[in-house]
Amino acid sequence: MESNVMSDRLLESTFSSSKSMTIRQTRKGWIQECFGCEAADEFKWINTTDGASTHIATSLEESNFCMRLLCGGCHEFTMDVKEEGSGDTIMSMHRPMACNAAPCKCCCFNTMTMTSNSRTLGSITEGFYCCVPRMSITNSVGATIYKVHQPTCCGGICVNCCAEGRSCGAACCRVPFHIFPGDMQDTDNGAPHVGKILKVPKSLATEIFTDSEAFDVDFPIDATVEQKALIAASSVYINANFFESEKQGIDV
Repeated sequence: MESNVMSDRLLESTFSSSKSMTIRQTRKGWIQECFGCEAADEFKWINTTDGASTHIATSLEESNFCMRLLCGGCHEFTMDVKEEGSGDTIMSMHRPMACNAAPCKCCCFNTMTMTSNSRTLGSITEGFYCCVPRMSITNSVGATIYKVHQPTCCGGICVNCCAEGRSCGAACCRVPFHIFPGDMQDTDNGAPHVGKILKVPKSLATEIFTDSEAFDVDFPIDATVEQKALIAASSVYINANFFESEKQGIDV
């Protein structure tokens, strides 16, 4: 009981007042990656609400080195998000090994489950798609609370490359994943979204020496603490499922 109270307190203090967050991959293991060996991912969780830049948590991947080396972005991993300063675990994520993103997918869907002190918060899972990857975020009882996919055009069969502005310049390096209510039927062709996970451009040094990524997360206005935690953790899933796979020749 006491541990459940503590985990609830940590979730509350981390996400209750947060409107936006940046989940930034560190350069941990960049020397290792220069020699072609995939390093375990580490992320800094930064609260960016109202222009702030407060480092509130850090998460470090736990996985088998041989699996990272041989299986690339589809390897199994567990990741604990620990409060900065105290080191207490706020939440945990587990993604089993599964096939990564492809132009179309009808089976072997990738999923990641989020827990807090062994209490299930929910998960994010791929669904059937052609051309544009589509995912659903579900709560602890399996009900869909959000739908997630990139902005689309042409009837929903193409990614809208101009959603973040011009298709050239800085905008072309931004990769948005829009968040829609779970009961929304039509989420294509510029449909209004309630939140967003945006992969932002990397610095030149980061681009040259590492595969580190950064994601800006905007939470839905009415999202609960648990829902914010699920959305923030989904950026780690998106990184693993799509951008860790670029080195294997799979692009989003």
